[in-house]
Amino acid sequence: MRLEDFTYDDVGGTRRGGFCPPGFHPMQVRTRIGEGEKAFQRASEAVLTWEMHRELGVGVEASADRATEGVDVTITLAGMIKAPCRIVYTVEEPRRTGWAYGTLAGHPECGEESFVVDRTGDGTVWLTVHAFSRAAKWYARAGGPATRGLQHAYARKCGNTLKRMCAPYSEA
Repeated sequence: MRLEDFTYDDVGGTRRGGFCPPGFHPMQVRTRIGEGEKAFQRASEAVLTWEMHRELGVGVEASADRATEGVDVTITLAGMIKAPCRIVYTVEEPRRTGWAYGTLAGHPECGEESFVVDRTGDGTVWLTVHAFSRAAKWYARAGGPATRGLQHAYARKCGNTLKRMCAPYSEA
């Protein structure tokens, strides 16, 4: 993976929880998805195979069917805003699954965003979306705080969509 292709320096930074480099805006949204192993497995698969993103109604063009380190993915928002990224790491552990992507040239933002499903000791399944970002394109800068609000709304929509997708599999 060529680190010089990314539009920011702290590649892999979202792996460190609340990390946010200077000059970037932090974001973290945590959504309760459901209960039990079946809900965890369903949520994990939906995140790793882009299904959650596609269910949101965004375009997904990826160089592989599954998120793995080094895979290029372009998310298309509102049918016209292209957001090219590359997977910087994946997590596949017994109680945690997910990935993070970092921005490439042409993305309206600069930074990194992770989507991690975890199952706590009591069996509760969560999706945590963590990001650090700053505007890269003029229209993202012009949006100011509204652009960050859209990012928060997108993260909440990810959680709500995944919760709906996993409801039939939840033990609660």
